[in-house]
Amino acid sequence: MRFFQSPARFRAGAVAALLLISACKTAENGRPGQTSSADADRIQRDIAWLADDRLEGRGTGTAGNDSAAAYIARRHEALGLQQLVPGTYLQRFTARSAEMAHDGRPEGVPTQNVVAVVPGTDPTLRSQYVVIGAHFDHLGRSSAHSSDPEAKDAIRNGADDNASGTAAVMELARQFAARPAKRSIIFASFTGEELGLLGSQWFVEHSPVPVDSIVGMVNFDMIGRLRNDKLIVYGVATATELPGIIAAANVEPKLVVSAVGDGFGPSDHSSFYTKGIPVLHFFTDLHDDYHKATDDASKINAAGEARVVGMAERVVRAIADRPTRMNVVRSAAPVASAGSREGSNTYLGSIPDMSAGDVPGLKLSGVRAGSPAALSGLEAGDVIVTFGGRAVTDLYSYTDALYAHKPGDKVSVAYLRGGERRTTSVTLGKRGQ
Repeated sequence: MRFFQSPARFRAGAVAALLLISACKTAENGRPGQTSSADADRIQRDIAWLADDRLEGRGTGTAGNDSAAAYIARRHEALGLQQLVPGTYLQRFTARSAEMAHDGRPEGVPTQNVVAVVPGTDPTLRSQYVVIGAHFDHLGRSSAHSSDPEAKDAIRNGADDNASGTAAVMELARQFAARPAKRSIIFASFTGEELGLLGSQWFVEHSPVPVDSIVGMVNFDMIGRLRNDKLIVYGVATATELPGIIAAANVEPKLVVSAVGDGFGPSDHSSFYTKGIPVLHFFTDLHDDYHKATDDASKINAAGEARVVGMAERVVRAIADRPTRMNVVRSAAPVASAGSREGSNTYLGSIPDMSAGDVPGLKLSGVRAGSPAALSGLEAGDVIVTFGGRAVTDLYSYTDALYAHKPGDKVSVAYLRGGERRTTSVTLGKRGQ
């Protein structure tokens, strides 16, 4: 997942509501007419394989990334999934980005998405598709966009980001192969997300099925660290039926869901929403290991991810089995502020609460130990409302305010704690120090 570097930035405060969801049902594996429950052990094994040091972080265009693609393709073949690209599960393309051009590689790198399909059971509806997707690439050994540039060329395995989402796609493929839906289900594992959503953008521009036959897309990015039963679901306002579908998928035992309406965001669902396709994006929030060499499989909550997958299966089935298409709600992509300096090395050490879409300002889910934020007295639960004299209304106005400064600047920060307005002074640091 790419916060602050996404081509289509999202508004965190579009819609927020608390919903209740659940763990998956216990049922026998693959028996017709029953729901195949998500397998936490299989999820953990898949994440461990993808996040092993031998794959060196699955950077796009690397041997480790190719090995990950081959692993996903083998799983699809073992399940008997059908190929969408003639003769292969791989959708090959050349990944090109401004970052590569700046690094002296304007020609890009050869790479691939992995795509497969489970045909629908309804003779009429099977020509329509729901896409289940996640990106399988990560940063590899690159410190670009990392949160720990001081680690230099250390392997950043990306267990949560996004081996966790990739494992969810494979587990859902197993479930739908055992019991297909009325509409056809496409399973898409994208590469190049960390370089700017390259794989998902290639998919929608070179779709193996007509784009207007895709009725919905469900994306998974960082779903392996479920904490306090909290799940964030973006995109609930992209179709009028989605709030009800999500609510109906909530069965015992209950989870707390923060529902955010916006369909644009820093992950692959945004590529589909730009094409007018309703989307959902499942996310269990940021953590201290985001884009660091410490994002390892040992920290995954596989049982928690199985609960997320169980809920997602119910949501996908509801979309795939409904008699009519959902009614898409379109909105314009947010415009990036000219004042934002993406890639700035100015550092505060705040960890935003990505589920706090209804809170004016930037709510913090935590601060990093020893960071300028911690030294200034900021704590989890604080809501930053001004930064250096600039009003903060959401994640992006905060980012613009932060990146208007340089390391060493001393700035005043106003924040709310328990409804009380307070101020503090903070000396900004340099990322990596």
